[in-house]
Amino acid sequence: MWILFLFCFIGLASADDRDQFLPWVAKHTASETHAEAAGDYRMAAELFQDVADAIEVRPGLTQVENIGHTHDGRPLWAFHIADPSVPVRRKVLVFGGIHAMEWIAADTAVAVLEQFVENPLPGVQLTVVPLLNPDGRAKVERDLGLDEDRWRRGNRYNVDLNRDFAVNREPQAVWARLPVTKGFYEPTPGPLSQPESRALDALADRERFHRAVSLHAFGGFIYYPWSGRFERPPDAAELQALGRTMQQAQSSRSYRVRQLGRNLFFFRAQGSEIDHLYGTYDTRAFLVELTRSGAFPLRHFWHFWPLFRRYNPEERAAHMQHGTEAVFGLIRAPTTDAGF
Repeated sequence: MWILFLFCFIGLASADDRDQFLPWVAKHTASETHAEAAGDYRMAAELFQDVADAIEVRPGLTQVENIGHTHDGRPLWAFHIADPSVPVRRKVLVFGGIHAMEWIAADTAVAVLEQFVENPLPGVQLTVVPLLNPDGRAKVERDLGLDEDRWRRGNRYNVDLNRDFAVNREPQAVWARLPVTKGFYEPTPGPLSQPESRALDALADRERFHRAVSLHAFGGFIYYPWSGRFERPPDAAELQALGRTMQQAQSSRSYRVRQLGRNLFFFRAQGSEIDHLYGTYDTRAFLVELTRSGAFPLRHFWHFWPLFRRYNPEERAAHMQHGTEAVFGLIRAPTTDAGF
């Protein structure tokens, strides 16, 4: 057991890029200002400053890793948090910001990190990638600074990272060939065609996470694989049970648990990250759609409501709480006979 513990600890320590991360944070925090249109939502520089503050409060718990760079050269940061006095028995991945406009996802990922650093669960290594698409996020920050309300989803070259993975890329549904629905099924240039997707895949390949959560907005759903197929996955009962555990951990307005590929009869998410993590690495992966959109309550007319607010409601703290409760429900869920 002690050999396993030493191996896990050395493996984490060797990945520590803290000496790169802290100066990078200081430089970017000093050079950026908060966009008034963002409201309570944190700019990217503010997000990472809060991460830096959190991991410095309890040194020795968090290892920092630069897992890659974007097209524009922005670093992709991962944070591995574990109690070094206990051998790691379960690895959990949480990541957000895969879509440029979904700021609630990155804010919630950071909130999960902050809470776990404050109270780590013995035997659990939590890895958090708060912002997987910083190039796309930078476009939205620029838009808000210019008071422009533009819809953004993709990365530097407008590639949707949510469709860039290697599993279930090819549509099987007959209606995927119809002109009116074809846009739902268009693939990216190729599997793992983007540096952000490749960085996440390499991280998953090395760490072999037992469980994972990809944070998105909006909808109020806890989705499990398959997303690109209608048929049930081999572990459907276990995935549904874990999803229900996440649902039950939410104190109010709990999200609905669905297989993504079955939620709407005509819709599939081809090449999604959760299908890739599950199909390639046997990770129990979930996509959580935070909030039920900023267009509610109904006093707001949809077409007059700013795009940014549809994805990022004003009640940020309440939605972050719903998200963190679901994530910690998964982290704490009992281990199954399969070891997950």
